[in-house]
Amino acid sequence: MMSVNGSVPPIYVPPGYISQVLEDGTGFRRVVITPQSECYPRYSHSISPIHSLHPYLGHSNFLQTWNKFYLPTGDTPPHHYYHYCPFPMYREGKIVAGPLFICPTVHETDLVTRMLFSDPSTQVAVTVRTPYFLQVLNIQARSAQLTWMPPVTLSGVDGSSSSSCSYEVVLSDKGWDGKYRVVYSHSTWIYIYLPNGFCHSTKLGIGSEPVVFTTLASSPECPLPPRLSHRTKSSLTLQWKLPVDNGSKVTHYLLEWDEGKTSSVFKECYFGAQRHCKLTHLSSAMGYKFRLAARNDIGTSGFSPEMVFFTSGPLPPLPKMPRLVQAGTAWVSLEWSRPKGYRPEEVLTYTLEAREENKAGEFQPKYAGECLMCTVEGLKRNTQYSFRISASSRERRSGPSSTLVCTTTLDIPGVPTKPCLKGEVLPHSFCVTWDPPQDDGGTEVMTYLLEISEGNYEGSPWEVTYCGTASEHTCDGLKPDMVYRLRLCSISTGGRSQFTECLLVRTLGMAPGPCTPPRILGKVKQKEVHLLWGQYLSPVIATSPLHCHYSLEISAMGSEPSEVYRGPALEHTVSSLLPGAKYTFRVRGANQTGFGPYSEPTEVKMAHGPPGQCKTPLLTLASPSSLLVSWEVPESSDVSVSEYHLEWSRNDDPLQLVYSGTDTQREICDLTPGTRYRCRVQAVSEMGVSPFSELASCCTPAASPDVVPNLTTLEQDPAGSPSFSPSTCLALKWEEPCANGAPIMSYTVALGDQLINVGCITGHVIEGLQPNYEYSVRVQAVNEFGAGLFCVPLHVRTRPLPPSPPLLECAAVGPQSLRLKWSPTARETAYVLQMEDQKRQRFVTMYRGPSHTYKVQRLMEWSSYAFRIQAVSSAGEGPFSDTYTFNTAKSLPPALKAPRVTQLNGSTCRITWDGIPPMRGDPISFILQVLVGRESEYKQVFKGEETAFLMEGLVRNAEHRFRVAACRRCSDTDQELCGPFSPPCLFSAPLLNPTADALLRGKGDQSYSGICTDEQFAALIVVVLTAISIVTAFVLHFLVME
Repeated sequence: MMSVNGSVPPIYVPPGYISQVLEDGTGFRRVVITPQSECYPRYSHSISPIHSLHPYLGHSNFLQTWNKFYLPTGDTPPHHYYHYCPFPMYREGKIVAGPLFICPTVHETDLVTRMLFSDPSTQVAVTVRTPYFLQVLNIQARSAQLTWMPPVTLSGVDGSSSSSCSYEVVLSDKGWDGKYRVVYSHSTWIYIYLPNGFCHSTKLGIGSEPVVFTTLASSPECPLPPRLSHRTKSSLTLQWKLPVDNGSKVTHYLLEWDEGKTSSVFKECYFGAQRHCKLTHLSSAMGYKFRLAARNDIGTSGFSPEMVFFTSGPLPPLPKMPRLVQAGTAWVSLEWSRPKGYRPEEVLTYTLEAREENKAGEFQPKYAGECLMCTVEGLKRNTQYSFRISASSRERRSGPSSTLVCTTTLDIPGVPTKPCLKGEVLPHSFCVTWDPPQDDGGTEVMTYLLEISEGNYEGSPWEVTYCGTASEHTCDGLKPDMVYRLRLCSISTGGRSQFTECLLVRTLGMAPGPCTPPRILGKVKQKEVHLLWGQYLSPVIATSPLHCHYSLEISAMGSEPSEVYRGPALEHTVSSLLPGAKYTFRVRGANQTGFGPYSEPTEVKMAHGPPGQCKTPLLTLASPSSLLVSWEVPESSDVSVSEYHLEWSRNDDPLQLVYSGTDTQREICDLTPGTRYRCRVQAVSEMGVSPFSELASCCTPAASPDVVPNLTTLEQDPAGSPSFSPSTCLALKWEEPCANGAPIMSYTVALGDQLINVGCITGHVIEGLQPNYEYSVRVQAVNEFGAGLFCVPLHVRTRPLPPSPPLLECAAVGPQSLRLKWSPTARETAYVLQMEDQKRQRFVTMYRGPSHTYKVQRLMEWSSYAFRIQAVSSAGEGPFSDTYTFNTAKSLPPALKAPRVTQLNGSTCRITWDGIPPMRGDPISFILQVLVGRESEYKQVFKGEETAFLMEGLVRNAEHRFRVAACRRCSDTDQELCGPFSPPCLFSAPLLNPTADALLRGKGDQSYSGICTDEQFAALIVVVLTAISIVTAFVLHFLVME
């Protein structure tokens, strides 16, 4: 194996072989593997391979392991390097590829075929160790096929026969005695010399005779890229080396370029046998791209890699100093501008160099690219750096710019260690210590901030207890038996670090001091008292409610003290005590340490009991509407009564307090006669209230009714009487008053001086009054005990009489409409006009409003219709008038279309028109009139029921206008109603000669129709004028063309 760079990779060697490294005169190092039994190169006695391998040859475990080769160190020559490795046991039929060789294993009768790659047109000697009958077949330019037969079976070391053996194929392109190389793979070669072949039983075989063959020639190898030997502003001189010719001499070289267009299109710039070329008349400071190919008698090689060379130009200007954008703890952002003096299309590459100011050294590149800004990372914090920039294109490079000096910022210091306790924890103080952080942020000055919080919960506030450079602190002025949290952070110029984890510390507890004496909260009751006390005071005050307890002790006169409460509360209600008795109370505090002393005693006297129950009150009737209630002072009451409470109710209503005072009687007034009342009384003292007395009840005597309430009038009669009129009637309504113990029998209505008895109802209608007159009305109720008082008088005025209906007249009569009118009666009066519906036998309102006329439409001709009218004002609706009957007129016949005229002969024509059917049984007749020439009046020429007329004696060459009208003859009145005339029909009698007249007569009944209407005459005039215009246009056109 050959090595160019001098490094030797790990080598695996079969057992019984050793390796050595030899260096020839060309500088190549060769690793040679040789067996023990043959001749070796000369080795020093100290590193003899036989001496090194002898202890391991007979060990069976050594043959099963692999060991890597380690290059010796020291002054040992390279050709004395060796190593060993046990040979691996391969299975049959496998080709094992190790780092150095290929060992195919086959049976004795197998034929092995291998393809060996070599240089074209080269005389090669091939040797296969161990086999015989080696043949070379299918020789190509870069390959050949080798075949051989396996050798005779060899005997093993232990006398047993081996069924397989391994082969090594070595190749040499230097002749019979040249250096051989072992084939490693079809594409990769390992240059190594091995001796004869070997088998699995380590018995050596005999090498075969070398076979010599020559490969075919081919096209040259791809040449190396051309190199620049000299350049000026307008020329480039290129050179290149001779490539491998592959058996055929290189005759020509082909050099192509892109003519400086920076494109992928290449053109030939040189073709010849020389290995240099000079290109002139080039542009300065411009790049040109070249590639090279070689040609021999066999063919042309591929092109070399493309190379770009630039002509020389002026020196580029220096770029400006880079600018600082932003600086961080370990990075700096810089930017710069493009220097002047370069073409816009020229691509510039910028190189940013940096140097640490505190250390002497050269500038180191930090960035190389085309951007105009860069962020340099990996710097030291709080360190001063120098930066400079240089610009370069493909053909030239500028010098470095001015130096920018900047400093990185300080970093936030790291988190210091968690505070820990130092020494013992006292009730009022403890000492904590800590270590500085591992990362100081780039500064040596460090300040520590220690915060403390009272209580072990998140909501407790933090307070600064220490701020300084020391690494320990004593926290004093603390509360005993209290949990405190501590946290620490470090502060420097770069900022403040995060806080450490919280340290929980509980101070030692102390026995509590005496508490404040219990005091009474509220009033002392008969059987219970509510006591309140404060926290224990000196020497300390424990504020933790979880570890603070209190013990309340009670003692009565002549009895032993006893504990009535133990707990954390500062108040307690002591119950089940005796009224009027005296008790002594005292309290003491307790914590985890123990109980403190008792407080000063507090003496409490219980309150007396409330008064006894009062007797049933006595009720005395003072008048029908008042009662006198009296009661006695309760007995067995050792305290004075401060007041009495009297509760009163009507019937079964809830009791309500009506009196509170010191008197023993009370008069209740404004009572309802004939009503049952209930009452009870209660005594009140300082000690409480007594139970209520028994209920006392009494019924007041009946009396006359109360005053009638809510007397009002109604707009209409509630009973719906048709004779009710607001002008002559009054509808009254009131509510039923209180009967006062006796049912109401009747009501009396006073209308002025007139009294009207109406019975037991709450409404009445007074009739026969004067219109538009004011009256005073009063009402009273009557029962068996008499009549009650009259109510407040109600003053009411009757309405005036409604207006009378006006006189209705027919102003205009039509066949389908009637126009009616009436005379006005008064201002602000509306009128209601109704027409009788004969089918439904009722009147329907046709109009309502203030107008004095109305046109009734959509009527039938010659029919009778009945109408009536009514006047409505603010006084009300007046009566309807008598019924008026009006008749519609008969319809005139409709207008007919223009008649049609038919020429019969020279003086005779036939006039026809459309007929109409009889109208409601009345016959229809027609009137035909004619206007001849310039006469001013039409003359009647026909009247009858026919729809055609034959007229003779026409005036020749004269215009005749005919018109027709329909007449209706009324059968019941013998009246004739004529409709409007139709439009006239124009007819002119033509002037005929005798011959034409005779021909006309010979044709019999053939008709001749002339111009009958004005529209046709107007159309004829238009046609004539159009013809004249066309003829005139042709004449003018002809004259203009001539």
